[in-house]
This record gives sequence, C-alpha cells and structure tokens, in this order.
Amino acid sequence: MPLFQRILVANRGEIAVRVIRACREMNISPVAIYSTADREALHVRMADEAHEVGPPPARESYLNIEGVVAAALRSGADAIHPGYGFLSENPVFAEACEQAGIVFIGPPVAAMRAMGNKVEARRLMSASGVPVVPGTDFLQTEEEAVAGAVTIGFPVILKAAAGGGGKGMRVVRAPEDVGGAFRLAQSEAESSFGDPALYLEKYVERPRHIEFQVLADRAGNTIHLGERECSIQRRHQKLVEECPSPVVDATLRGRLGAIAIRAAKAVGYVGAGTVEMLRSDDGSFYFMEMNTRLQVEHPVTEMVFGVDIVRAQIEIAAGGPLPIEQAALAVRGHAIECRIYAEDPERGFLPSPGRIGVLRAPAGPFVRDDSGVYPGYTVPIHYDPMISKLVAWGRDRAEAADRMRRALDEYRIQGIRTTIPFLRRLVRHPAFLAADLDTHFIEKYREDLIPGLVAGQAGGEPASPDGEHPQSAPALREIALIATAVAMQRKAGQLSAAPSDRAGAGGAKASAWKLAARAGGLRGPLR
Repeated sequence: MPLFQRILVANRGEIAVRVIRACREMNISPVAIYSTADREALHVRMADEAHEVGPPPARESYLNIEGVVAAALRSGADAIHPGYGFLSENPVFAEACEQAGIVFIGPPVAAMRAMGNKVEARRLMSASGVPVVPGTDFLQTEEEAVAGAVTIGFPVILKAAAGGGGKGMRVVRAPEDVGGAFRLAQSEAESSFGDPALYLEKYVERPRHIEFQVLADRAGNTIHLGERECSIQRRHQKLVEECPSPVVDATLRGRLGAIAIRAAKAVGYVGAGTVEMLRSDDGSFYFMEMNTRLQVEHPVTEMVFGVDIVRAQIEIAAGGPLPIEQAALAVRGHAIECRIYAEDPERGFLPSPGRIGVLRAPAGPFVRDDSGVYPGYTVPIHYDPMISKLVAWGRDRAEAADRMRRALDEYRIQGIRTTIPFLRRLVRHPAFLAADLDTHFIEKYREDLIPGLVAGQAGGEPASPDGEHPQSAPALREIALIATAVAMQRKAGQLSAAPSDRAGAGGAKASAWKLAARAGGLRGPLR
C-alpha cells in the first residue's frame, strides 16, 4: 500500500508529538506548524521542518485555514493530520485541503457535517433508531432558549452546536438563569469554534460518560474498539479516563458497540471517530454526540486493544483496509489515563503558565507518558493548559490503579502549579477505587480532593521538588498571577509597556485581571 511521503501536523502540544512519532515509525516525514508563542515548542523541535502560521491567538494561527493550507503547500506535504481540537472537525478546512490536492486525514466532509453539528447528529441518530437525550433544535434567541427549557423541564444544559470538549456549555436550573447562561455559552462557542449556534438538552443528573471508539475504512468496513469511561470531569472537561468501563460487561459492550457502528455507517464514516453516550443512574444509555476526530483519551484504548489508532488513521486515509477484524479484538487488561494540566486546583483549576524548571516523567513497566513539554519550556497562556497524559496498564482495574498511583508519585514538575497532587489524591480515593463514578465526582468529593480550596488556602508557592507546594498568603499568589499574565502578554506584544494616563494604576490592574481571566481556557483546542 503506497503511503504518504510527507504529513503536515496541523496542531500543537502532546498530540502533535504523538502524530510525529507515528510518522517516524511509518517512514513518513513530519512537518510542524507553530504560532509565534510556540517557536520553542517540543513538536517544532521534533519535526523535520516547521512553518510559522501566525501570532499567538489561535484564530490567527492554528485556526487560520488559509495559513495552514499554505504551509502544507510550501512544505510539499501530501496529507494533513489535524489531531484534535482546532480545525480537526471543521468541514471548511477539510474542503480546503481537498481543493489544494492535499489529503485530509479524517472523515469525509459529508460525514463531518452530519455529525460535527450536534443538532443535525441528534436528528440523524433519532431517525436511525439510536436513543437520544430529549432536546431542541437550533436556538436563535434567549426567548427561544427559555421556551425550550420550560418545555423540556429543568435542569437543562446549553451546548454549542459546533462544539465539544466542554466549551460553550452551561447547566441551567431555573428560568431566570437562562438569559445569562445563553449569552455566556454563545460567546464561548463563537470564541472556541467560530460558530455561536446553541441548542438545549435535558440535563441528565449523575450520569456516567461512556464513549465507543470506532474505525472505518473506505470500503465500508466498520469496527468498534470497545468503550472508555470518561466520567471524572470538571467543567464538562475530562480529567481521568479508563478502558474498559467498570459498568459495561461483554454482552452490553456488544450491544452498545453495534449501536456505535450503526451510527458511523449511517453517515458513511471513514477513519477514527467516537460515539459518546450518557448512562443515567437507572442504567439507560443515550446518544450524546459523535466526535469526528481522534480523541484525547485514545491511548487507553490502544493499551487495552493493541491497535495503534493514529497509524490506522494514516493507513486508512491512504486507501488501506482496517488493521484488524472485529472478531480478532478482545479486551486485554485495564488502562487508566490521567491528564496533567498546568493548572492550580486550589484556585478553581486556574491555568498556571510559566517556565518548567524541573521535569522528571515516570517510567517503568506498562507506563506511558504522552507529553508536549521539556525542562526549560515555558507553558504559554494562550492555549489549553494540558501538558501531558499519563497512562498506566494493568491486568485488571486494581492493578492499573496501583500502577497509576506509583507513576503519579514519581512525577516531578517544578516551576509551575499542576494537577498532579490533586490526581494523587483522586486515584487513592475509596470511591474511585470502588468505581463509584459519575460526572459530579469532583464536586461530590471536593473536600477530599482539594483540601486547600475548602480550607480557604487559595495561595501557594511554585511547586516543590516532590510536586506539592507550601502555602503562602493569598495576596502574594494574586500578585504573581497578575504579573505572569502581564509579562507574557507584553512579551507577545499584545499589551503596552505602561498603562495609559487615563487608566492609571487601577486600570492597569483591571487590565491584568482581564488577561488572567482570558487565560482561563476560552480559546485553544477542544478537549
């Protein structure tokens, strides 16, 4: 089978590194792109060549379709791998690739349009006999949102029609809260996806988030690679994932996997995709959405099923067949993934940009660390703050949890705050070990998982060598946060060296706090 000679990776961070490694194994030359904020990023250093595509704001660089396609043409790439987030589910980008004679490593445009828009996907799945959560059509106004919420019944959740990864989502429990939530969700949807369209769904209380990985080739052959449990989330963004789900047995896996395959075939899907479902506390399953791209948490599936999903994507895009048949697939052991973020859980998971002074990743048997950083690297404020994904495999869930605990204890990152101390507590928590999970897990056990937040100890110094951090006065932490935001924006040329006379010192502080708030995750790739 003829493969590509050169692939441009239209992404950044750990997923760009992951795709570059797959290219290396397949003797394909990898090409990187970068914004000016990512000039020294690991994916840039690892590629055969790299092309600048614009300034730090994602809209002017990683979301710049014309600039990304132009970089591919300059490099001589014959294919583009979009990773996840950014342009990975953008049909306009896929069409632009086709028009330029470049293969888009993803599903057909028609399938992307059908499933990429969550409202259209709900219609299609309902017509195909797949159970869906009660919801609305597109919402144009706040008044329509109120009427839809009253009809469905509170609580409801507003969602971005073009979105995913927790962006553009707001839970609403009362009519008087719909307007404000609508405006916030619409603004975030526009910022993250360039599309402000929203819809409503009934909010399922205490659900488990379970998703099925599918693969399909151009001949119409489609398989599923089991399910992933993704119930531990904060602000609708996953933090811990595992494969298989503790509540799915072989019989249920077969039934739900057949639904996932039917969903993929209904749109003529090609490549890797994920059918996401909610399991209510009464055991019922509902279709939620299909992500027409590679998922962040794909490594746990790879560890359990022994299939290189990124390699399969590339081979299928080149016209090859599925790498394995459904009958040959079997669950082998258990894998858990913890996302390592440059965030401070004690301050509501506020991003913690800055320079990494010390970095020592864990290793050893059946431990995998997909990372996009290195010692001396400066984590920018402009993008999603995930810096690595730690994966541990075991013969069963208990062994995987033991191995993850050991791996997290080995992890050392100094110079920035991270979620590692929080994750250490989480994987030791009795409810986690008992697999008593739902999407409110963190809220339910916040007092155990983030004791500093509950005690009102909002401050802290940079991480010490053991990954923990001593407490300090909250005011000092606030000053450090403001200074970091201002310094990094000045470096990027987006803030003048001094406040205007009219603004004064108070204006400078307010401006800095706005910058810090903007660093809170409203831009960058979907997760």
